[in-house]
Amino acid sequence: MPENRSSISRTNARWRGRLLAAALALPLAATGIVAGTAAPARAAAPSGPTASVSLGDSYISGEAGRWKGNSATSGGNRAGTDRAWTGSGYDPSRIYGATYASGCDRSDVAEVRSAPTVAQTQINLACSGAVAANVFRAANGGQSFKGEAPQADQLAAVARLNNVKLVTLSIGGNDLGFGDVISTCVQDYLVWYSYCNDDQQNAVDGRMPAAMAGVGKALDEIRAVMAGAGYAAGDYRIVLQSYPSPIPRAAEIRYPESGWSRSDTGGCPLWNGDADWARDSLVPQISRALAGVAKAKGVQFLDLSDMLQGREVCSKATRQASSTSAPSATTSEWARFLDGGLNTSQGTLQESLHPNYYAQQALGRCLTLLYGRTSGDWGCRNTAGQDANGMYLTAK
Repeated sequence: MPENRSSISRTNARWRGRLLAAALALPLAATGIVAGTAAPARAAAPSGPTASVSLGDSYISGEAGRWKGNSATSGGNRAGTDRAWTGSGYDPSRIYGATYASGCDRSDVAEVRSAPTVAQTQINLACSGAVAANVFRAANGGQSFKGEAPQADQLAAVARLNNVKLVTLSIGGNDLGFGDVISTCVQDYLVWYSYCNDDQQNAVDGRMPAAMAGVGKALDEIRAVMAGAGYAAGDYRIVLQSYPSPIPRAAEIRYPESGWSRSDTGGCPLWNGDADWARDSLVPQISRALAGVAKAKGVQFLDLSDMLQGREVCSKATRQASSTSAPSATTSEWARFLDGGLNTSQGTLQESLHPNYYAQQALGRCLTLLYGRTSGDWGCRNTAGQDANGMYLTAK
């Protein structure tokens, strides 16, 4: 059981308060586009430039692409990790463009943009915080989000102007309440000294049927839009992907369970039991559920549950960058830490626990490799000590 650590110093209490504030805000950051209609049927698919299109939520929009690993250094370029540093300040729009203002956070290294050889044009319609209803067409229950039309309606316009060859979808995590799960688990570590996995497992189980139904409908909506734009089923492919775990299992965390380094420095404030649950139970459960939807809808599935293995936040196999140790694709963490504690002033909270610059390049490599496999379901993993070029596929 977690130990009672009520006799903390005032300094640690202050950092705990900052991290808790970040945790409490997570559901707002993790939750969350004006309505349109599907195009009329066409006699044939367009003959414009080939295109690869991504739809969905923050795990494919490019959230956290700003960061090359993590560092406890809070000033300047944060030991080389902050790509938004201009030399005198920070400009996140250098990474996220105009979508930084809206919060969709489509980064310059988002998965679809990191797979440039798949098609002539890479188009990212995903938006951080999106739920399945933000993908549906407005005419079929879709909801606008962050000032943008539902993603399927945006896809309709793209499909008329381009020869779309691949549509990749990442959705369902926000429908399952990822933000609530993380917030609860962090609070249970920092305040209540209790485990979160029991009640949060029940919460996820309760949301799962509706969430997966939403994912299935999103896939139906994509097909309807493509058919309306004149595409036959064999003209393009749909890939549904799952989520990687940003947190390692307990035995692979480099910070002790007791004390405050796990929260204040590492940015991974979870009890060992909850870390094991998230890594080895929750993430695989969600992947299995998404694989089931993909199979039922006849689309290809890309399993990313092990994609960050050994590269997670606080992993023993990685290190933080410092003034004497520059960030590197081979040694740095590939996920953004929970931005709180000693690092509360860095970036924005919604970037926390998402694939960073290095991971998004790796995800692009995964997508490139998958596009070379015209059938079957595949998992994507990294090779220890290598950069994105070390990504490889395993049959599922």
